[in-house]
Amino acid sequence: MELDKLDLLYQAMIAYDAGDPARIQHFVKVNSFSRLIGRMENLDRETLLILEAAAYVHDIGIRPAMEKYGNCNGKHQEELGPEPARKLLGQCGFSEKETERAAYLVGHHHTYDLIDGMDYQILVEADFLVNLYEDQSPDPAVKNAYDRIFRTRSGKEICRKMFGLEEEKMGRGTE
Repeated sequence: MELDKLDLLYQAMIAYDAGDPARIQHFVKVNSFSRLIGRMENLDRETLLILEAAAYVHDIGIRPAMEKYGNCNGKHQEELGPEPARKLLGQCGFSEKETERAAYLVGHHHTYDLIDGMDYQILVEADFLVNLYEDQSPDPAVKNAYDRIFRTRSGKEICRKMFGLEEEKMGRGTE
């Protein structure tokens, strides 16, 4: 069986983050939630492909940010992530259009007030699902993220179920 470009990208990101299992586990989980939410929200094939690719490379700016600035805050990741993402996506056979949208998502995935597409919204939601768990966020932080960040029906449903948050505690019903 021949590997497709997403499989090649998956392998390339494992190699890129070699020696850092936590970072590898993170992008795998973000990709998994992105794919699930994207499918639940009935994304078209092209948008889903771009979303999945962006999910694999969304934190590729961490290493260059650490090297350049000594920290990997979200703004530094957004600044320094698109270029290595473009390089890796191109090496794995993604088209220029696919590469540019994925790189845009990498360059904006910590900016929550300018979300301009379902792929962007879902990537942010998937990253939040994983970060809220990995950071062991308390219920008030989860509720705040739920209220401020989550917009898709599927992302909201997963968030509520994952964190055991009852609809009454969330301050709103299902949408």
